[in-house]
Amino acid sequence: MPLRHVLLALAVVTLWGVNFIAIHFSLEHFPPLFLVGLRFTVLALPALLFIPWPRVKVAHLLGYGLGFGTLQFFGLYLGMSAGFPAGLASLVLQASAPFTVLLGALLLREKITGRRALGIAVAVAGLAVVGVSRGSIDGWLPFLLVVLGAFGWALGNLASRQAQTDRPLALVMWMAVVPPVPMFAASLLVEGPERISSALIASISLEALPGWAGLVYTMLFGTIVGSGIWVWLMRRHPAGVVAPFSMLVPVVGILAAWLMLGQVPTWLELLGGLLVIGGVLWSSTQIRVGLLPTRGSRLRALRTPPATP
Repeated sequence: MPLRHVLLALAVVTLWGVNFIAIHFSLEHFPPLFLVGLRFTVLALPALLFIPWPRVKVAHLLGYGLGFGTLQFFGLYLGMSAGFPAGLASLVLQASAPFTVLLGALLLREKITGRRALGIAVAVAGLAVVGVSRGSIDGWLPFLLVVLGAFGWALGNLASRQAQTDRPLALVMWMAVVPPVPMFAASLLVEGPERISSALIASISLEALPGWAGLVYTMLFGTIVGSGIWVWLMRRHPAGVVAPFSMLVPVVGILAAWLMLGQVPTWLELLGGLLVIGGVLWSSTQIRVGLLPTRGSRLRALRTPPATP
């Protein structure tokens, strides 16, 4: 990759890492489930009006929207609202990678190599270390909710893989049409109309500006700008060259949470984080000597839609 493309990849990593800080500020002003519904409603409107249909089966779009858009953010936003730190949330969501490998083997009969099995084991061990550390501080529920979000991301990965679209960004935008109805319904049942109306009334004030700014950031920079650049890079380079940059997202997320929110991870959490990132990198890369990227690898990269909280 030329230097300018490396800088673009690092810019996307930074946008996605800071995205968790933006979510934190939004959650201080809006109920979590209602916030998810609001976020995807605003994204769905331009998709319906201006984005061409991604030419996929409706079942695959629904699977992607329910997995990545609904279940992932149901777990992530509820977990962060319950007190799970923003920086560590960016790390725990990396569990989507080993979940994707395991679900691919169970549901799509994909082969798990010894290298991938070892990487999954190391990543799971890292998650357990983080869980033990946070469980002793805040209890296990916030951690398990974020893990549920990672599981939803993995389900969305399988659906997007089955979709096999040559319009990945269009698939990401049209996916936003799916979550609003189930999320608003869950919000009414769990959070109740009184809490929702109170939050909306309070949002019309200067104190709510950080919440609105966080919501705008997640939609504009976290989803549209970040995903747009990522797709552009994926079209020009093999997936194995671009994808490893995403492992820097939790690094940025943890540093940003430390600097902006004062959330300092424990040494045990940092150790678990290193295990998670190392395991994911080990299981998702292949060692090839003397081989150039094939046309098939470029096509697989093009068909893989970007996904970020």
